[in-house]
Amino acid sequence: MDLFTHSLKLHADPSRVVVRPFHIAWGANTQAPSRTERLVGEVLDMSPVEASNQLEVVLKDFEARHWQTRRVFMTRYDQIADQLGLDGAEIGDEKRQLIGAYFCHEYSYAAAALMNPSAVPHFDQSGMPAGSLRLLMSMRAVGEGHISSVAFREGIITDGYELTLAPEPPFATATDATGSGEDKMPEGPVTVYRHRDSTLSGTVIFPITAAQSKGLEDMRIVQFLHDDGGVEWIGTYTAYDGATIRSELMRTRDFRAFDLVPMTGTAARNKGMALFPRKVGGLYMMIGRQDGENLFLLKSDDLTHWDDGARILEPRYPWELVQIGNCGPPIELDEGWLLLTHGVGAMRKYSIGAVLLDKDDPSKVIGRTVEPILSAKDQDREGYVPNVVYSCGAIRHGDTLFIPYGIADSSIGFAFVSIGELLKAM
Repeated sequence: MDLFTHSLKLHADPSRVVVRPFHIAWGANTQAPSRTERLVGEVLDMSPVEASNQLEVVLKDFEARHWQTRRVFMTRYDQIADQLGLDGAEIGDEKRQLIGAYFCHEYSYAAAALMNPSAVPHFDQSGMPAGSLRLLMSMRAVGEGHISSVAFREGIITDGYELTLAPEPPFATATDATGSGEDKMPEGPVTVYRHRDSTLSGTVIFPITAAQSKGLEDMRIVQFLHDDGGVEWIGTYTAYDGATIRSELMRTRDFRAFDLVPMTGTAARNKGMALFPRKVGGLYMMIGRQDGENLFLLKSDDLTHWDDGARILEPRYPWELVQIGNCGPPIELDEGWLLLTHGVGAMRKYSIGAVLLDKDDPSKVIGRTVEPILSAKDQDREGYVPNVVYSCGAIRHGDTLFIPYGIADSSIGFAFVSIGELLKAM
């Protein structure tokens, strides 16, 4: 079976920065509000000339590196003002911007790694010539403190194994939970919004709730078709708070507003859940790994509630004997559901294989690749975690499967494979 590996690679880039809120930490002998009040008071006590000079220094350092920096500072000031009950009518614009700047910081969201991508058809296919498909990728970006966020990248693939990625804009912007008003992490479901002037390729979704505080990991996006014909893009991901994990959903119909919704049920305590692109037999279905070793089929009549399912796949071949997992949502073919898997073998080497599930009853395994279709080798072996190739979702384009994949938990590569040849290899 021939696999075409594209020469393009995406790497970590410390120059990609965004402005993030800087939260005053609570200490053993200090309280955050008193520290916040002291810092605001210091700015308010400055003379107009001193405040202007200090703001000029900040803007000289940072204004050219970010989109609408002054407005970002003013937005952050508004949040602090709401928290402290400040009367903005008596505070000039320069002092308000300076206060906002003291409660912001610059964050390099992909300084450590860019990895584990997932691909779906783009919501805008206008102007595409025959044989071309516009796609959208989500990527796990890892920055300072090993905190993971979700970045996006748009591109075009052709039936001739060509790949072109949209250029990244000079400025990256973070989504914002407009109107929260409080300088603390919310709990439960939350909606975040893309900046109205930002492209998706320049948009980053950061952890915003307490359960997500240390990372949004390994999003698996699927273009979901509802029973009423409506289309929604749904991503399953792992929320991590530094001690515990849980699975959550990202839901969007326009990629302007993103609902981040915790899942409930016993299965939601695990990671690596992948949603089928439509209901099967009247039920929502997912593939998950509930015991850290095998793959399970999960069923639910509620998109946000998932309990344990039935085991359908176990490690069988040498390249996957340690454990198996899914590499993204199942892909519907005439022959059945094509599921990419990852296997872990000797020396914790990761490889990618494939399985075909019955179209009407996905608990039935029709075929399975004996050998991996993609393994870590040569230049793909080196990185933060050696000997790993890992995908969170491939995309079908005609008779071809396009597979974006993470390399050594550090960078991203791309591969094409014939679906016909893949099925013959099972």
